Amino acid sequence: MTRIVFATLAAVALGGMAGAASAGPLLTPSALAAQTEEQPIILDIRDTGYEDGHVPGAIWTPYATFRGPSDNPGAVPDVAKLEAAFEQFGLEPDQPIVIVPEGRSDTDFGAAARVYWTLKSTGFTDLAILNGGTQAWSAAGFPVETKTNNLLASDLELSFSDRWLASAETVAATVAGSHEAVLVDARPEDFFTGRSKHDLAVKPGTLPGARNLPHGRFFQAGSPVIAPELDAGPLRQALGLDAAPGREVVAFCNTGHWAATEWFALSELAGIEDVKLYPGSMVEWSQAKQPMENTPTLLSNLTRQIFGD
Repeated sequence: MTRIVFATLAAVALGGMAGAASAGPLLTPSALAAQTEEQPIILDIRDTGYEDGHVPGAIWTPYATFRGPSDNPGAVPDVAKLEAAFEQFGLEPDQPIVIVPEGRSDTDFGAAARVYWTLKSTGFTDLAILNGGTQAWSAAGFPVETKTNNLLASDLELSFSDRWLASAETVAATVAGSHEAVLVDARPEDFFTGRSKHDLAVKPGTLPGARNLPHGRFFQAGSPVIAPELDAGPLRQALGLDAAPGREVVAFCNTGHWAATEWFALSELAGIEDVKLYPGSMVEWSQAKQPMENTPTLLSNLTRQIFGD
């Protein structure tokens, strides 16, 4: 069991908040408002609230579109369903896309990161997330609109790349020792240590041999805005990559939501190569009755109920 208590990361994340717009996969509200030459397609990914006010020009592409079934929400939807949805939205692979979450908490960022990961995996290349989402846009004093926006339907031919995806088979091979990868649990410590579990997980615990690097460490405490720049050096050291160059990193959580933030931070912001997301994560893994670590015994559960933590 490895917990990454990483003060340097927190300092780097907080220091990175001082800048303005990031020239990369993140946009500030001011940077988005200033884009006049090539207007991006703006995706409002909130499941509700679009009709109450959204960034002008945004189309509604609810997060549920990018998720799996109710019993395994982290699963990647069938590519044919994604293709049909993206065509209806009017998405084009060669047009810039800006993804806008709600922005009330760091958990909201995970939705944007998961959408970003899905679009990138299906061939979209010019992608950015509005850092802080709709809340940051409004807080900056920019106007919202309530009219419904629609684009002309597109005609796509998508495939899903496994370049940034870790399958359950790959994770099983890693746990068994026949595949080299660093397993990174993006959940808060209570989940990692087995004190909490997702409602759909069969039991609490984590992947055997996993390290814990909670997704919240990439944010200022209580802030929905992720650090726009991260130093790869301390992160590589914390993940043990300096001692094992070329090893893959596999981020997971409960349903591939928090872990999408982890993937985004490590891959897109820190520029670490070979970072992958295990989308089904612990819900899928536990439902398959695969081996787990940090699963409390009946005695430890009883002791905790009687005496507390």
